[in-house]
Amino acid sequence: METLEKDSIETTLAELYNDAKFDYIKMMKGAAKSLLRPIEPSDFKDAYLSISKEQGEDLKRLIKKSNIRNIIEFGTSFGISTLFLAQGVMETGGRIITTELIESKAKKAIENFKKAGVNDLIEVRVGDALETLKNHNDPIDLLLLDGWKDLYLPLFQMLEPSFHGNTVIYVDNADMAASQAFLSAVAQKSRYELRPKYEGRVVIITVKKQ
Repeated sequence: METLEKDSIETTLAELYNDAKFDYIKMMKGAAKSLLRPIEPSDFKDAYLSISKEQGEDLKRLIKKSNIRNIIEFGTSFGISTLFLAQGVMETGGRIITTELIESKAKKAIENFKKAGVNDLIEVRVGDALETLKNHNDPIDLLLLDGWKDLYLPLFQMLEPSFHGNTVIYVDNADMAASQAFLSAVAQKSRYELRPKYEGRVVIITVKKQ
């Protein structure tokens, strides 16, 4: 990775994490809007909902260690996790497809990718992931699930034909109820092995070796 590009990514990440310090307030405002109705993704259109720096560094190491090249990310938000993924694929020569439901978030993420100098590595798709990814049939080396939890299972099932023996599925917010339901369904399939991290907040799904 070129030093200038690395510095650009690190600077952009630092600025985004600084902005994300106010995420809790934004999340509470989003939750307050939904007190009398079910929570919707639009309730959190201003919230970062980002992975931690430690998670990001782990993802970078995973990508480089396993020579991961083809990445699908569900849940771009403002692009923090995508920037960590980009740091990894800059080493492996890979590319990222990331999808975000909320257009305003996707636009901001694209601005962040351009600022970091990695927009050429990232394809952003805007809309319902079940639509934006439904025709995907290329092999998937890494699937990062960090979007609306109720969609984890149908999205997993839709993309499953693109999994191979070395595919890794990284499940964020794995301790949430909807995520637990998804993980229970996957655990019933003998093909997969589930490994929790961060006290169960993350679960890594891998394909069992035959």
